[in-house]
Amino acid sequence: MNLQSSEVKSEESLPVWRGEFALAAAVLINSFGVVLMLYSGAGISAISSVPFAFSEVFPQVSLGTWTYLFQGILVLSLMVLRKKLVLSYLFSFAAGFVFSELLDVHELWISVLPDGIGWRIFYFLVSYLLISFGIALSNRCCLPIIPTDLFPRELAQITGFPYSRIKIAFDVICLAVTAGMTAAFRGHLEGLGIGTIMAAFTMGKVIGLMGKWMDKKVCFCSFMTGRDAGTGGERMLSHEISSVRH
Repeated sequence: MNLQSSEVKSEESLPVWRGEFALAAAVLINSFGVVLMLYSGAGISAISSVPFAFSEVFPQVSLGTWTYLFQGILVLSLMVLRKKLVLSYLFSFAAGFVFSELLDVHELWISVLPDGIGWRIFYFLVSYLLISFGIALSNRCCLPIIPTDLFPRELAQITGFPYSRIKIAFDVICLAVTAGMTAAFRGHLEGLGIGTIMAAFTMGKVIGLMGKWMDKKVCFCSFMTGRDAGTGGERMLSHEISSVRH
């Protein structure tokens, strides 16, 4: 009991950040991170590899459009698993639509960045950390998050398996689909590089580590929870998510 009281007291002393701003920041960070990773030449991030494959095979439709179509399938899959209509998932799809449009925006200007092997290594490292941080941030914003981030988090809760394992399995399946599609329709692999493979097998763990660090530094609240929940009840929810995540 004393340990619980001490933990609650410690949590209540943490600063409270608005989840709405956290989600907006995560969408901006992740959309830029995905495009930057692709620009680095090390391969696209696993969560965007399937839409990328479709955009390469069917180039009449942009990467952003294929992304929110893919996200729609993920949302429908979660509803089937939940066996009910979940309204918050629809909000998640709306956030995913903004994310998808930002992908197309970033693709318009990303080529102005300097090129070269050293720069490309730097871009990959930065994009890897940005995406990991963005996902960890969005997982704690107390709001429905973009479907590609929501899917492994919700699946972990539904199945009871650790988030890091679900995330890695999800990424590997995405890469397998991408490899199969591009090899079958383009005659060679596209969008997949050493960076993609490395990220797929390690990013889940890095997201978990960043999430633990965030939990020690800040609490989040949103219009869905209220400020009080950010220092109490919602903090408990964050720990519950964290427990299935790692």
